[in-house]
Amino acid sequence: MATKAQKTSETASKSRTRSAKAKSDAKKPASADTPPALTEDQERHAYREMLLIRRFEEKAGQMYGMGLIGGFCHLYIGQEAVVIGMQMALEEGDQVITGYRDHGHMLACGMDPKGVMAELTGRRGGLSKGKGGSMHMFSREKDFYGGHGIVGAQVSLGNGIAFANRYRKNDRVCLTYFGDGAANQGQVYESFNMASLWKLPVVFVIENNKYAMGTSTQRATAQGDFSQRGASFDIEGEQVDGMDVRAVREAGLRAVERCRKGEGPYILEMITYRYRGHSMSDPAKYRSKEEVQKMRTENDPIERVRVRMIDRGLASEDDLKAVDKEVRGIVGEAAEFAQTDPEPDVSELYTDILR
Repeated sequence: MATKAQKTSETASKSRTRSAKAKSDAKKPASADTPPALTEDQERHAYREMLLIRRFEEKAGQMYGMGLIGGFCHLYIGQEAVVIGMQMALEEGDQVITGYRDHGHMLACGMDPKGVMAELTGRRGGLSKGKGGSMHMFSREKDFYGGHGIVGAQVSLGNGIAFANRYRKNDRVCLTYFGDGAANQGQVYESFNMASLWKLPVVFVIENNKYAMGTSTQRATAQGDFSQRGASFDIEGEQVDGMDVRAVREAGLRAVERCRKGEGPYILEMITYRYRGHSMSDPAKYRSKEEVQKMRTENDPIERVRVRMIDRGLASEDDLKAVDKEVRGIVGEAAEFAQTDPEPDVSELYTDILR
């Protein structure tokens, strides 16, 4: 016969089990079930904007290979659903800050493709007047605060933007993007602590593309569930299918709404994948061609939307070919401008800098 102490222990054990199960259920990815369908306009928007990023990055890769773009160049091919889905969850005036894989974020924010491409080639019409290059572009008009080359540096800066929002009581939310590699940086955890302490309106979007530079996350991190990285700071998080724009938008809407209600920060881990190397100088020999091809064939974010639109009767093959033609035209004009626009005058070397 069980003693009173044994019964008390069993009751406590069952309570802990129920509590653990509740926490486990709470952190299940939002995309575990089929996310809500997008409207026809939303599907068309998502398809066009993701395709614009894809074609832009393909052209940038070509131009880099031709020697027209110098320095570092990190392409966003494969991850398009993350930034487009999150942008669909924002309101005018919300802000975005990110790392060095940033061209897609710029285009998603509505920045001029000509200005983005011209910055890559170092021309006067670039969004940083040709002096910033691939990793350093900004647009106050589009509430885009960079593009940052130092790994993880944008996270604390995103906190600063969110703090300003809270101080001004302007109901704005800041999206702070960083990758699985940056998630291991110390300043990220300092930022988590402050964001939670002050209940800052910031959504930390971790783009987990499986490889930090050339190292698999399985070899570089002890805790592979990045959505739980804020647990010790009482920041909730969830994993999201970052290859499905619907799932991203749905999770983004929830996270942004929490911030707007004053409930503090939130973490969204986007399970995504980059098709190219870490940068244009990376041959990506640390993974097989079969692995990349499998992702392209079975999980491509743009192809998912294309198939859905055709299956639902929202568009025909000819309709979508017309969209592709339009997008290619925009990218072609951007590439032409980026090669013909004058370079900055030498006098510009001493402007827009801290001395």
